[in-house]
Amino acid sequence: MPAISSKKPYRVGRSRTGLGLFATKPIKKGTKIVRYFGPLLDSKKKKDDAIENKYLFELNGRWTIDGSVRKNIARYINHACKPNAESDVSPRKRKVVIRAIKNISPGEEINYDYGTDYFKAYLKPIGCKCDACEKKRKKKRAEARAERLRLKAKAERKALKKAEKQAAKAVKEKLKKLKLELKQKLNGAGVKQNGKLANGKHFNGGLSNGHDRPKAAAQKLAAARPRAPMKLGATATAEARDQRASA
Repeated sequence: MPAISSKKPYRVGRSRTGLGLFATKPIKKGTKIVRYFGPLLDSKKKKDDAIENKYLFELNGRWTIDGSVRKNIARYINHACKPNAESDVSPRKRKVVIRAIKNISPGEEINYDYGTDYFKAYLKPIGCKCDACEKKRKKKRAEARAERLRLKAKAERKALKKAEKQAAKAVKEKLKKLKLELKQKLNGAGVKQNGKLANGKHFNGGLSNGHDRPKAAAQKLAAARPRAPMKLGATATAEARDQRASA
């Protein structure tokens, strides 16, 4: 880095884009900070017109300052879309001075707008890294992140609502099935084909569970029982008694 007098209100230091010029003392609005200087190039000369670098400062259609020399401290001043300084150009004097357009505090980086042509040629392809553009990018990233979260939450709510609807439908179908099965049991499945109800009663009011049998069934059961055989001696005695009675 070039040596800078301690009397100067600035220093060269590290910035977001590499090296930059920073205020070391308070700089009031309107103060001329530093001169942008270097060899003058004449565009009418092929040798000068062939020079190409990032530090060329065009004064007019003919004259350009080649600010790539190390002694040009102003070349360390970076571009900003919302700067705190500006370039004060004097084409006739072929002179450029960087002047403060705001009050600049110690430690604050000094910057100015490089212009549309330089921005399109060098900065736009890689993206401007000034504070204003960084804030815009952060804001866009935050908005994009918020939008993704919003869409995600919306999708989750939609999925939850769909799941609840499907669950309610399944419960409704299950209840309908159970109700139908219960109705079938009450109306048809509980009635026997022989005329008896599932609770053991006849249609005529008699029970079919065996506690109160019909009389016909009792009579048949009694007829089917075997009788005890009579003794032979008792039969002969009865016959002899009958013969004496007849004599």
